[in-house]
Amino acid sequence: MIYIVRHCSAEGQSPHADLTAEGIVQSEKLAEFFDELEVERVISSPFIRARRTAEPIADRKKIHIEEDSRLAERTLSSYAFEDWLLKLEDSFLDFHLKYEGGESSHEAMERVCKVVDELPDGSKTVLVTHGNLMALLLRCYDERIGFQEWQALTNPDVFRVHVSDHGAQVERIWKEEALL
Repeated sequence: MIYIVRHCSAEGQSPHADLTAEGIVQSEKLAEFFDELEVERVISSPFIRARRTAEPIADRKKIHIEEDSRLAERTLSSYAFEDWLLKLEDSFLDFHLKYEGGESSHEAMERVCKVVDELPDGSKTVLVTHGNLMALLLRCYDERIGFQEWQALTNPDVFRVHVSDHGAQVERIWKEEALL
């Protein structure tokens, strides 16, 4: 059982961007959301906004946050495109499309799927990551996930992926009402 979490509202996109005041409140609500769910591990992207999202969950569960750089957000390009949204959409249409200094969707998927592949059978793990990478990780288990599903993600967001011998079942379990 894997819970894939997109970080809470953040001040920006850099690895050092922290949560906003709203994001800090969201992280506490997110931790409450996980109170009823059995969790053995919390693994986070090294980016500040992801770690700060993971901290309240780990604190409430009294477990240590593991950090894995493979959960860091995908770099689309080292160049700041004005039309980055179109470039991102194109990268969902052509999984091998790679911009200068960036990572293709295929490469990012391979990287992040290895995190899940290394989890022991029966593991109940929370993975805290970022929107683009989250969509690509979900696509590892449901090939219908693409650009439109990425656009529909919220900050935060939570999907449950149940992996078994019969395949994987992907379910969005986060409800916006959880923040109210």
